Amino acid sequence: MSFRKLGFLLACALLWNFSLVSDARSDGSCHNDKRPVITFEEFQSIDLEQQPPDLLTVKGKLKLPVKYNQGRRCFRPKWNLPAVVILHGSSGVDFRGDFYARALNAAGIATFEIDMWEARGIPNTADRPPVPLFNYPDAFGALGYLSIHPNIDPYRIGVMGFSWGGAVALASAEVNNASQFGGDLRFAAHVAHYPNCWGSNATFPGTEEPIPGAEFRVLTGFPILVQIGEEDDYDNGSAPCFALKNDLDQEEQKSLLKVISYKGAFHGWDRLEVPFTAYDSFANRGLGGEVEVIPDVDQAYKSRKKVVTFFRRHL
Repeated sequence: MSFRKLGFLLACALLWNFSLVSDARSDGSCHNDKRPVITFEEFQSIDLEQQPPDLLTVKGKLKLPVKYNQGRRCFRPKWNLPAVVILHGSSGVDFRGDFYARALNAAGIATFEIDMWEARGIPNTADRPPVPLFNYPDAFGALGYLSIHPNIDPYRIGVMGFSWGGAVALASAEVNNASQFGGDLRFAAHVAHYPNCWGSNATFPGTEEPIPGAEFRVLTGFPILVQIGEEDDYDNGSAPCFALKNDLDQEEQKSLLKVISYKGAFHGWDRLEVPFTAYDSFANRGLGGEVEVIPDVDQAYKSRKKVVTFFRRHL
């Protein structure tokens, strides 16, 4: 993939997204209660699995907090809102996105939960892209879309993700990834829930080939929160995430990354749905293995509170 081709596609995507945002309907939104204004939007990303890469349409749910408008006597979207892009895990959009979105919206933060699988016609986890790198353009495409939205402050946009999406959110804080896929755009804060911390700065097991886009050495300078369960068998516990912090070269860089571990918590503790077990090729430090996804109600609400506090502080 040439950087010239990628740069051209990024420019095309940004222009297309600008034309979509220019037709935003939020100015006309007006209702009689405090619920957020919800619209279903789409933006252009890049499909790196196609050779040569091509443009891809990604859809998402945008939720804008409101305030009472005395002149029109109704509730309308606020202006200059902070916002958070929400990235789903390998199983696709589920309970978790809306669980956090509701709390963030109540705190006055807009949310944009995107569906990276629908855009690619992916029916299940087994058909996901080979590595999270293929979804980096989606995260930065959403950032580009929000940065020109009339209700959003372009300098106060964060990102959070779960598992696979957490790996993307984490990678978006690395300078090389941000420059290649975001140009001059940067997320102002990052939250990664149980990402594959082992995969950062690693090679594929049994080879000397680095995992594409997994380099995590020089950060963009914006804060990062990683939350991980001590019983998470996707990453063999919380140790790889703490090691990721310790491996950063400078104390200033280390101070940007905060890792919180939850005792007794498994992978996906905040997915308050029926527990399940699934095989994942990235589990067990890349050797593959079964991953138990087990909800924990108390830990879920604790982690959600920490996420809201983190974004309110940094956005």
